[in-house]
Amino acid sequence: MTFKSPVHRGGPRRGRFEQFAEYASYFTSSPAFFLICLLLVGFFVAAHAAHLPIELLLLAGESMTAVTLLLLALLKNAEMRAEHAVQRKLDAIARALLEMNRNDTSKAFQDLRDSIRMEEET
Repeated sequence: MTFKSPVHRGGPRRGRFEQFAEYASYFTSSPAFFLICLLLVGFFVAAHAAHLPIELLLLAGESMTAVTLLLLALLKNAEMRAEHAVQRKLDAIARALLEMNRNDTSKAFQDLRDSIRMEEET
């Protein structure tokens, strides 16, 4: 088991988990998933309103809890991948600026040089 960021696992090639997480992110942002969640919440409310046995109430509540935990994991994975992509773009812009002003030795450009890849050191 590895505790690396999702964007650093497996090198340049994406693994099965990363592909699954991406597909799951697409599905969870779809209208079909929203409809499934509405049905789940509707079942939960209907189970309480109909005074169904405790087993069905527990099933409804535990289903909602499981979906919530899975969505939390997917959200965090997607957030970390997006954050890494933005950081790589910012680093590329900073490098391009430094290349355009190669001879500039001002404090601002030195700070820019020092800030490239800083997020990996923290």
